[in-house]
Amino acid sequence: MPQYHAPLRDQQFVLFELLDTEAHLASLPAHASTDRALIDQVLEEGGRFCSEVLQPVNHAGDEVGCQHDPVTGAVKTPPGFKEAWDQFQAAGWPALSADPEYGGQGLPAIIGSTMNEMLNSASQSWAMYPGLTIGAYSCLHAHGSAQQQATYLPKLVSGEWSGTMCLTEPHCGTDLGLLRTRAEPAADGSYRITGTKIFISSGEHDLTQNIVHLVLARLPDAPAGTRGISLFVVPKFLPQGEGATATAGPRNAVKAARIEEKMGIHGNATCVMDFDGATGWLVGEPNRGLPAMFVMMNGARLGVGIQSLGLMEVAYQNAVAYAKDRAQGRSLTGVKAAHQPADPILVHADVRRMLLTIRAWTESSRALALWGAQLLDTHLSHPDAQARQDADDALAIMTPVIKAFITDNGFTCTNLALQVFGGHGYIREWGMEQYVRDARINMIYEGTNSIQSLDLLGRKVLGDQGAKLRKLGQPMREFVEAHGHREDMAEFVNPLADLAAKVEKVTMEIAMKAMGNADEVGAASVDYLRLIGHLMTAYLWARMALIALDHGGSKPDGEAFYRAKLATARFYFARLLPETAGLLVSARAGAACLMTLEADLF
Repeated sequence: MPQYHAPLRDQQFVLFELLDTEAHLASLPAHASTDRALIDQVLEEGGRFCSEVLQPVNHAGDEVGCQHDPVTGAVKTPPGFKEAWDQFQAAGWPALSADPEYGGQGLPAIIGSTMNEMLNSASQSWAMYPGLTIGAYSCLHAHGSAQQQATYLPKLVSGEWSGTMCLTEPHCGTDLGLLRTRAEPAADGSYRITGTKIFISSGEHDLTQNIVHLVLARLPDAPAGTRGISLFVVPKFLPQGEGATATAGPRNAVKAARIEEKMGIHGNATCVMDFDGATGWLVGEPNRGLPAMFVMMNGARLGVGIQSLGLMEVAYQNAVAYAKDRAQGRSLTGVKAAHQPADPILVHADVRRMLLTIRAWTESSRALALWGAQLLDTHLSHPDAQARQDADDALAIMTPVIKAFITDNGFTCTNLALQVFGGHGYIREWGMEQYVRDARINMIYEGTNSIQSLDLLGRKVLGDQGAKLRKLGQPMREFVEAHGHREDMAEFVNPLADLAAKVEKVTMEIAMKAMGNADEVGAASVDYLRLIGHLMTAYLWARMALIALDHGGSKPDGEAFYRAKLATARFYFARLLPETAGLLVSARAGAACLMTLEADLF
């Protein structure tokens, strides 16, 4: 069965050497006292929980899955899940990045994101339960009334209650303007929510005392489309009292009609939820539910990228261990393990190609995701309004990229890890095929990767004539100017500068074509997002290579960590970045080859 050990050394490299987290947090009054000693302690304990408590229940989560009682609607989680939750709650992990006013520990998002990576490496299915709870907390923290915050936030922060978000309906997924769930006002100021929601992660389970559903629905006089959507908080049990002393009272009229039988993430209860006149309360303003829910959705999109990062890391660890142990054939350059009848498959060039591909995407995805988390901390906590706005603008560009680029690469990497195992990878007992199945959903939920691509190009880039993108690119231009003179950095800086110029040019070309035909945006968007993902990744790898070089990574006697980091950077620029040449061609191919074929001929 797979094993997992927290990658603390590389996490510390990204946090403290690449992103200079200590200095960054010192500029944020809310986090100025959070030093490296505290961060290291938190991550070490988190890694221990993930490897010793959570990872051992992952297999049962996949094999046994969740069990649904069709009469009561109750869902029993897999063996060990409840026990792991109890330990998670007792240790205070749900409160890690939450507001101290509601019982949280107040640590920055960048630490919560690092912990989230480890949770998902250990068990993505289990990690979804606290992940959705964090999203519900964030939404109510931003948009809930004072009474709602006092009632729900302490319980969500403590882990006694959990949360969900209920958007999708049988007839509408991405197009939420079509949703039909109704909200009828009641005399006491509450509402009666009626409708069916599908694909509701963590919709019903036995981990917590109560489940707090955030539900999109329409008021009777609501305008059509997305402008007529309101947001409601609909608990499984109606709360009695407020704050830490609140209890779960009478059962509400909400029930899991069934759980979905899925390709992967079997340990998470993905439910069809029936709301039959359930009592709910309006969150925020009427008909303004979608902007409120986007607090949760954007956080979830960043979280989904981290889900795939977690899967890449654990798949890599196990594929490397297998490649070092599995003996098959001899090296093409001569015997390497004379004491064995065959050499370990790690000697073979293509096995190394697969492993280095996984490693390069994993390490750059960690850097990209934590860069995004650092920007989130700036947006939430920086004392300067312009700094907060700049961070928000950068996150607008980065959120769809973190979601789509990392999850696309995550599926590629888990497939490659399975391939390293050969036939054994296809057999369930080795655990690798679970990672492939689990990784596949990440490209779909929280907005498919195609939708992320349309959002990036159509709304985030062309929507303001590229202003946000140019602002995000400024640090890249400064890096090129600062280090372009170094001969030992030429192999990294020159390709970065070249790609940046080509991205600027192709962006202008697409913008011009889209003025005459909006389909040009849809035709180019997926390739375009991948280009932007590579641009960010090349920038991060160039920065990481600089650090490695300055720490002796190019010297035979240099520290092993930096030599490995430099070698992986060189692999990325030599083997993965050249994909951009094809992406530029296909992004320029236009809409005609896609849209001219009549529908009847498909």
